[in-house]
Amino acid sequence: MSRITIAGIALLAVLAFFANASLFTVSQTEQVLVVQFGEVVRPIEQAGLHTKLPLVQNVITFDKRLLAVELPGEEVILGDQRRLIIDTFTVFRITDPLRFYQAIGPIPDNIRGRLNSVVTGSLRRVLGNNKLLDVLSADRERIMSAIRGQVNTEMQNFGVSVVDVRIRRADLPQENTQAILSRMQSERQRVAAQARAEGAEASQRIKADAERERTVLVADARATADRLRGEGEGEATKIYAQSFGQDPAFFSIWRTLQGYRDIFDGGAARLVVTPDNDYLRYLQAPPPEPSR
Repeated sequence: MSRITIAGIALLAVLAFFANASLFTVSQTEQVLVVQFGEVVRPIEQAGLHTKLPLVQNVITFDKRLLAVELPGEEVILGDQRRLIIDTFTVFRITDPLRFYQAIGPIPDNIRGRLNSVVTGSLRRVLGNNKLLDVLSADRERIMSAIRGQVNTEMQNFGVSVVDVRIRRADLPQENTQAILSRMQSERQRVAAQARAEGAEASQRIKADAERERTVLVADARATADRLRGEGEGEATKIYAQSFGQDPAFFSIWRTLQGYRDIFDGGAARLVVTPDNDYLRYLQAPPPEPSR
């Protein structure tokens, strides 16, 4: 192989190297800073093929898309002095890569520490003015909106736009959990005891009312029975008197036979009388026929 051919191949290799070192592409989801000796030469946000000085300039790439960071649990004191351990996640986007690079550096993951401190500070400020019931109720959306607004305002200085901040989990501290459960149990026991006492009182009241009504009903029934019995006995006496007046002999016979039935019906009655006793006269001889 001639020297000219070798020199041509070497020249092509050098040109290929410099072309490869000078050209780079930016995708639709990226934004780029061209840096020369640590100083930003120009930012690039438009996708496509771009050039830089080989061996002198470097390219730092940042993501345009929404990014999410889950932050560790932080203990927060609420406005009612309750303590909660709150885990959060934050959704953000790098909107100004130059400011981000100047404040955070070339590594996007370094934003986690700064974001953690900003979110934690906002959590403490906002939740410190709210009670536990506010956090657990529909008012939670207002609280999270206030936190998101504060975090977004502070993170603008780092070239970051915060889209959302959410509470992923809110737990009571371990040392407080048992005390709160005991207090809840005591409260439930108090409510149950009060309900039982009110139920017993209502039961006694109902029983007393029922007993009073029963006494009144029984007294009324007895009074009615006595009245009806008196009226019946009076009517019977009247009928007996009328019957006796119509036929005294028949009435005497009928009353005597009715007495026999009442005395001898069970078969266990005993009478100590003389055989010629007038009461047994109809057992010894039939009664006389009534006169026509």
